[in-house]
Amino acid sequence: MTQMTARRLSLSPLLSRMRDRTSGLAAGLLGGALAAGLGLGSFAVLVMVLWISSPYPDSGPDGALHVAAALWLLAHGAELVRVDTLSGVPAPLGVTPLLLLALPVWLVRRAARDAVDGGGGDVEGALLGSARTAWAGVVLGYLAVGTGVACYAATGGALRPSWAWTAVCVPAVAVLAAGAGVWSASGRPRGPVDSALLVLPRGVRRLLLEPDGRERLAVAGRAAGAGAAVLFGGGAALVAVSSVWHLGAAREAFLQLTEGWSGRFAVLLLCVALVPNAAVWGAAYALGPGYVLGAGHVVAPLSSDPAPLLPQFPLLAAVPEAGGGTPWNWAVGVVPVIAGVTVGVFVARGAGAGGAWSRGRTAGGVVLAGVLCGLLMGGLAGLAGGPLGVSALARFGPVWWQVGGAVLLWTVGVGVPVALVVRGWRRWGAARVAKEGVVGSEGCSVGSGSGSAAAGSVVGAGLYDFSPVERGGVGAHGGAVTYDDPAETVSPGSAVPAVPAVPAVPPVPGVAPGPVEQVDPIGLPDADAMDFLGPLHPRDPMHPRDLFDPMDPRDPVGYVEPVWHGDVAREARWAALREAGGGEGVDGSEGSEGRGVGR
Repeated sequence: MTQMTARRLSLSPLLSRMRDRTSGLAAGLLGGALAAGLGLGSFAVLVMVLWISSPYPDSGPDGALHVAAALWLLAHGAELVRVDTLSGVPAPLGVTPLLLLALPVWLVRRAARDAVDGGGGDVEGALLGSARTAWAGVVLGYLAVGTGVACYAATGGALRPSWAWTAVCVPAVAVLAAGAGVWSASGRPRGPVDSALLVLPRGVRRLLLEPDGRERLAVAGRAAGAGAAVLFGGGAALVAVSSVWHLGAAREAFLQLTEGWSGRFAVLLLCVALVPNAAVWGAAYALGPGYVLGAGHVVAPLSSDPAPLLPQFPLLAAVPEAGGGTPWNWAVGVVPVIAGVTVGVFVARGAGAGGAWSRGRTAGGVVLAGVLCGLLMGGLAGLAGGPLGVSALARFGPVWWQVGGAVLLWTVGVGVPVALVVRGWRRWGAARVAKEGVVGSEGCSVGSGSGSAAAGSVVGAGLYDFSPVERGGVGAHGGAVTYDDPAETVSPGSAVPAVPAVPAVPPVPGVAPGPVEQVDPIGLPDADAMDFLGPLHPRDPMHPRDLFDPMDPRDPVGYVEPVWHGDVAREARWAALREAGGGEGVDGSEGSEGRGVGR
């Protein structure tokens, strides 16, 4: 009976876990299908609006829906084929608008993140249990809808998908975007990153997986992202400047391409969707390799070959003229220089406090950042270009491996010297701050000699009443009795200017008395010992309210006389008081003869 009960109790966690995984898989399937449906619906609505507003529609609603399905596949990077060409030969269409790619990536990533949050994923088991189940569900649900869309687009329409590109690009987008969403929702653990590094060679993997290597990888990743952002922004700026320079040609191409307002609106939307592509093209031009406008026609800063007959398109009007480069064309080299400087500065700033990395490690961090930046920009260049037809238009846009190699050369060539210089500057600044701190702590005493002694005694006399006194009587050394009220100050024999008593600070219960440190009675102590408000005693004897009381149980050890009650300090204080009282001593005499009262 006990064994059966134990078995039943052991089966309940397993059943609950299976139910959790089943619910996570169902949520992932639903989320993936919903993400695909939302993306496809967005394209369908846009295409249907343009078809309805067109004065001369070429086909019915079925043709418009086929175009929407083909555009959805093109947004994933899949290549399309135009079957209704004038020559009858199918022509490929492989230029992916990068702005359209952002929509499916965002939808899949959000679906995976919501599936993990709803399935009870935790940080420790990021890719186990519900997180892995949610990821698989999102991918399967998305691919199920994508398969149906590809089959529908292949049955008819002017644009049909290439099955080889569709089978590679659509699953890749779904897997990577869903993985990013699961990783983000699970707290960004290190395990998946380390697993992804297993594809690298053993030496490189060992170099990156060690604790220092992980820090180097993080710093290089941030630097690579900053360098890619500078290149992308610089390319966009170059395209904008060139478009303004060729504004007349761009306006003429825009007006001649179509006449109706719906067609012009469609052209405007296509230009907006291709703006990121144009930015990548501009970055490739600034890096040096340039881009290709057909087989054998390269546009670069040093020289540009005559381009073939291109369609009238506003963005193509920004292409530089054919011929040799001018100083204005060569000036675009400032973009990769700024990117290299940015990478070097980011690596140097991430190289520990005060430039803790060595020179070799800093240079290695720049090289690693250059490799990552080159891979990123090369991938963007591969997506930004592609074929637009056959023969001459079979190659259109930047070549990815040339762009990646140029990024690596620029970042390493410019970033390494900059990183080493910034590292040296940071180390020099840290050493200077440390040196100034040591000198300041050793020489912060206020002056020396008789002048500084008098100044220190006056400051001390103005802050505290240093005479050891008792409540309601004459002090132990014959000094004035100071009460809490500054007006009730009396003196034996003559009127002494009343010194205002500082309000007493109540003692802190449970604080042990600090050690009494012998300091110079004339000059003020250094910064480490200059704590006038510190406890010289369990109760501060500087304040009248906290004077020594033999019957006080808080002071069982008796009164500890402060170190400021030396003869030299006392003489300096009475000298200051005599000067304040008109030059006479406290006993009616002049000069130093009246010092006996204070003794």
